[in-house]
Amino acid sequence: MQRYLEQILSFTNIYTIFFCQNKKLGRHQKQSTNMASCFSMARVFLAFLVVASSLGHVFSSPLLSDSGDRQRANHTKEIQRLKLKLRRINAYLNKINKPAFKTIQSPDGDVIDCVLSHLQPAFDHPALQGQKPHFVQEDPPERPNGYKYTEAVAESESFQLWADSGESCPEGTVPIRRTRQKDIQRASSITRYGRRRVRRDSTGSGHEHAVAFEKGDEYYGAKASLNVWAPRVCNEYEFSLSQIWIISGSFGNDLNTIEAGWQVSPELYGDNNPRFFTFWTTDAYRATGCYNLLCSGFIQTNNKVAIGAAISPTSSYNGRQFEIGLMVWKDPKHGNWWLELGSGILVGYWPAILFSHLRSHANMIQFGGEIVNSRSSSSGLHTSTQMGSGHFAQQGFGKAAYFRNLQRVDWDNNLLPITNLRLLADHSNCYDITQGRNNLWGTYFYYGGPGRNVRCP
Repeated sequence: MQRYLEQILSFTNIYTIFFCQNKKLGRHQKQSTNMASCFSMARVFLAFLVVASSLGHVFSSPLLSDSGDRQRANHTKEIQRLKLKLRRINAYLNKINKPAFKTIQSPDGDVIDCVLSHLQPAFDHPALQGQKPHFVQEDPPERPNGYKYTEAVAESESFQLWADSGESCPEGTVPIRRTRQKDIQRASSITRYGRRRVRRDSTGSGHEHAVAFEKGDEYYGAKASLNVWAPRVCNEYEFSLSQIWIISGSFGNDLNTIEAGWQVSPELYGDNNPRFFTFWTTDAYRATGCYNLLCSGFIQTNNKVAIGAAISPTSSYNGRQFEIGLMVWKDPKHGNWWLELGSGILVGYWPAILFSHLRSHANMIQFGGEIVNSRSSSSGLHTSTQMGSGHFAQQGFGKAAYFRNLQRVDWDNNLLPITNLRLLADHSNCYDITQGRNNLWGTYFYYGGPGRNVRCP
C-alpha cells in the first residue's frame, strides 16, 4: 500500500506542473500568484483523488473477497448435498437389491438378478420377517372350480425380453429386475420411487380411465385375457396401463387394492416398453404398497417370470395380436391372494395379513385402462398419451385394445362369468369403451384412445 501511495504522489507532482504550465491565466492576475494558486488547487484535487482511490481499494477488496467466499461456500454446500443424496441412494439400493445367486443381462438393458427365495424383498416386511415362502411344489393354492387350461394365452413361458437371452434362474431362486441409480434419480424423491403419486379416484388428479367393473357382491377373485400394446407416453410424468383391480373398502383413506397387468411408465423404467407389473395398497396409495417388488409384501414363487420386466412380443395394428391371461384370487386354504399369469403360471401371492378389508374379500372388481394426463392443470391442452392401442374402441379387433372372457370368483371358490358389467369412461372424447358378449369370448370389451384429438383438444 505504501509503495502504491508513493507512486500516486509522484504522479501528482508531475501532473501539477504540467497542469499549471498549460493553464490560461487571467489578464489581471499576477503570474507568480496564479502559479502558486494553481499548484495549490491541483494538489488539493489530486490529493482527493488519491484518498478516494485508496479508500476504494480498501473497501472494494473485502467485498470482492466476501463474494468469492460465498460462492466457494455455496459450491461446497452443493457438493455436500449431492454426496449426501448419493449416499442415501446407494443405501436404498443396497436395501432393495438383494444378493444375486446369478445375474442375467437382458437384451433391453435390464439386469435380472436371481435371488434366493428366502432373501427376496417380501421378507423385509415387519409382518413377514422370519417366515419362509410357501413353495408351489409343496403347498400350491387351490384353484377355482371351473377353471380350465383351454385358453390359448401365453402358451410359452418366454414372453419377456430377458428370457430371450437363453439364460434362466435356477430352482429355489426368483428373478428380480435390478434397480439402479439412474432409476432412483428419475423419481421426485427416494421415498416416492415406485409409488403412485395420487389416489386413483381423486377428482382432477390427472388420472383418466376407461374401465368395466362389477360391484354389489362379495368377490374372491377376477380373471380375464387382455392383449398387450406399446402405447405412446408423452413424458416421464405420465403412464399408460391396462390391468385388473381387486378393490375393497371405501374410496377414502381405507381403500385396499390389488392390481396386476401391463404398463408403459418412462419414469419408473426409463423406456417405453410395456412391462408386466403388480401393485397393492392398504391405505388408498398414501403410505403403503408400491409397484412390483420395490417394497416388501408380495411373495414371489416363480423362477421364470420377472415382475417389472418388458413383455415381448406385442400386438400390432391390423396384425398379430398378442395377449396374456391374468387371474387374481383368494386361496381358500390359507386366505392369501394369488396371482396367475398366462395358462397356469403361478407368479406368487399377497399375504392376507398385508390388508385390512381385503383380508376378508373384495367388494368390487374392475378391468380396463388408465393414463395420467400431466398437462390437465398446466397448459389446458389434453395429453397425447395413448391408452391401449391408441385407437378408439369402435375400431374393433386388430385395431383396438380388448379384455375378454371376464370372470369372477365367488365365496365358494367358483369361477363364474360376469353378467352385471358396468362401463365408465370419464373422458370419453379422449378414451372410450364398448362391451359385448359371444360364445367364444364370453363377456368382453374394447377400450382406449389417442388422447388429444379434434374432440379432445
